[in-house]
Amino acid sequence: MTFNLATILRESRHASPGKPLCHSRDKTLTYEQADEDSGRVAAALLALGLERGDRVAVQLPNLPEFLLCYFGILKAGLIMVPLNPLLKGHEIAYHLRDSGSRILVACAPLAAEAVAGAEEAGENAGEKAGGIPVYIVDVPGFDATPTGTHAFSELLNATDTGDIAPTNADDTAVVLYTSGTTGKPKGAELTHFQLFMNCTVSGELFGIRPDDVTLAVLPLFHVFGLSSVLNVAVRFGGTMALVPRFETTPVLEMMEKHRCTIFSGVPTMFFALLHADTSEHDLSALRVGCSGGAAIPGEVIRAFEEKFPGVVILEGYGLSESASTTTFNISAEQRRVGSIGKSVWGIETRVVDDADRTLPPGPGHVGEIVIRGHNMMKGYWNNPEATAEAVRDGWFHTGDLGYADEDGYFYIVDRKKDLVIRGGFNVYPREVEEVLYTHPAIAEAAVVGRADERLGEEVVAYVALKAGAQADEQDVIAFCKDRMAAYKYPREVKFLSALPTGPTGKILKKELRT
Repeated sequence: MTFNLATILRESRHASPGKPLCHSRDKTLTYEQADEDSGRVAAALLALGLERGDRVAVQLPNLPEFLLCYFGILKAGLIMVPLNPLLKGHEIAYHLRDSGSRILVACAPLAAEAVAGAEEAGENAGEKAGGIPVYIVDVPGFDATPTGTHAFSELLNATDTGDIAPTNADDTAVVLYTSGTTGKPKGAELTHFQLFMNCTVSGELFGIRPDDVTLAVLPLFHVFGLSSVLNVAVRFGGTMALVPRFETTPVLEMMEKHRCTIFSGVPTMFFALLHADTSEHDLSALRVGCSGGAAIPGEVIRAFEEKFPGVVILEGYGLSESASTTTFNISAEQRRVGSIGKSVWGIETRVVDDADRTLPPGPGHVGEIVIRGHNMMKGYWNNPEATAEAVRDGWFHTGDLGYADEDGYFYIVDRKKDLVIRGGFNVYPREVEEVLYTHPAIAEAAVVGRADERLGEEVVAYVALKAGAQADEQDVIAFCKDRMAAYKYPREVKFLSALPTGPTGKILKKELRT
């Protein structure tokens, strides 16, 4: 069966050509403009000699040019490789080499690292002098075309043919690299059909409307932003307000200016808005907050909805390998706070023990969450060993620990690798973090294990306090001790001004362990 994901843009263009697809700080891009300009990018890439299945790396923040690259690459029958703009030269080189990317698109402020990475990757791949070609998106105040690079505008000089390559539904559309928190990043191959099904099922469950305006601050190079924000908006003809990175003031300004109705984010973003002064901003259009990427504490949901009446936070769960959404709470009436919801249409989810046997429902039966269905990745790019390790008997092993209840709602307890075993007892960091977030002085919290000669591991809490709040180690320990079993509460509390986070705002426990 032939199918190209870029069809979602073409269909929405036919339905509403003059409607804004996205707003950024300095421009608005309509569906018609996006369709035509991405067609120019497609024609230009093919004119450079790229052939069906070739990879193009795109290292851009949330800018309109990201969308033009994405749909242009798909239209040409090529494969998109989204990269984090903050990667350094050596890291960029690794991704370019591993994916075999032929071209890199980057932005002017970060051009030096992009060029260094492209040159290193090109030398190792035997490319001609100058390495892999780099195209730079102009940003005011920066040199648009550093020495040895091309201007992105060159890719817009071709004529749009209107063609969309007749790719197969199971052809790879995107190679999306995992974060690499447990080793070298691996490229998950996501197909045209898989991505289409995710945005279709997610949007229908979510109840997205054509008049919705989504605040797109989640990085589009990440699966949450790409699949559950960008693709969903385009599939259903909505509008996005693009913000390159999360900072409370720009986010609040864009939400007010464009009357945003949907805010998708990770828990740390909800924490920041919860504690921000929003009195000068009209956010009355906001109706839904979609949380994912990490577990959001129930206390944060309660406080956020109290601060913003009329808003409901719905939590879901997914991974790069599942094209984002696997389970979801579909409404305020049906959600269960603390749960990641039920399996979405067409997806099977189970909880299994170490022998891959399905466990019965109930919080006393914690095991690994495994999934299968139309959202399953094709495999890890050029890495059959890692694919075989992760996918067994057709089930993808997520590495997340959880349980199901009698009604089919799933609950994440923690990452399998984050489990702390103290004196032979299992301590799930999320359970301790839930208690920490109810402390009146704590804004952020993360719990990790520390090697202990006597007990094997000890429970350590890292916290950041709310502005103007005060608390000391003994106060926090006593607070937890009163609210949980003796083997669970932290024996050590470390205070930081802010917890380390990754590009999506997810707390990086790996850095806390070093």
